[in-house]
Amino acid sequence: MTSDPRIAVLVPCRNEAETIARVVADFRAALPRATVYVYDNNSTDDTVARAQAAGAVVRAERRQGKGQVVRRMLADVDADCYVLVDGDATYDAASAPRMIETLLAQHLDLVNGRRVAQGAEAYRRGHRFGNRLFTSLIGHLFGHQLDDVLSGYKVFSRRFAKSFPAFASGFEIEVELAVHALSLRVPMTEIEGPYVERPEGSASKLRALPDGWKILWTISRLVRSERPLLFFSIVAGILAALSLGLSLPLFLEYARTGLVPRMPTAVLCTGIMLSALMAFTCGVILHAVTRGQREIKRLLYLQQ
Repeated sequence: MTSDPRIAVLVPCRNEAETIARVVADFRAALPRATVYVYDNNSTDDTVARAQAAGAVVRAERRQGKGQVVRRMLADVDADCYVLVDGDATYDAASAPRMIETLLAQHLDLVNGRRVAQGAEAYRRGHRFGNRLFTSLIGHLFGHQLDDVLSGYKVFSRRFAKSFPAFASGFEIEVELAVHALSLRVPMTEIEGPYVERPEGSASKLRALPDGWKILWTISRLVRSERPLLFFSIVAGILAALSLGLSLPLFLEYARTGLVPRMPTAVLCTGIMLSALMAFTCGVILHAVTRGQREIKRLLYLQQ
């Protein structure tokens, strides 16, 4: 890291004309040496013009979704320190210097902005419940180091940004960022910051149920890829329990009469149990493969 690090503020946005100029101005004031990049995601209002007028470097990503934008930003922008923040003016720009200072002083790779709601409408009850649910689930599966996984305010190092293999297309990108950090066991911390209500005229892009299902599916996919032994052991356990449940009446009948009257059921139980054994075997093999892949990712991370 250089003595005067290059700082890039990355702002993904779509149809945020009412707030984007304020976001750019706030971060330029809080971080005067930083370059603010606004990546427009198919806006139909004058978001681009207002961002340019406020002094941001404006670029575009045509593929729809926050994940698509974040992937493009991390690939295009070259910096020593990255500040990723939503363009809806709900996050506190004044917290950015403290987050960057913490990252640099403690040689961290990720500083997550933990939201402290300023008013009941800032952080709606449904969103708060969903965040707690997904944060708890990720904590049990990958490690308890973050208390606000779905926060859209993060600061990370160059080596973290350039080693992050983003695949998500939407808001589930926050889950991928967290799991990448937890699986590589990078040094990280959280810093609390104010989270305010969206300004008038700004509408949330988050759809509670559809995006919630996408996040849950992403967690399932990441468990399968990052912890395959656990994933396939659960599958094997379910199949084995189903096989034993179906076969129990057959065993009782055989013990009573010495006959197996329902041969198709017996064959089905045998097939399900064999599937359970195959699932467990797949988990063992993929566990070894994943360990090797994680070592490669760790080496790529250290090369940055």
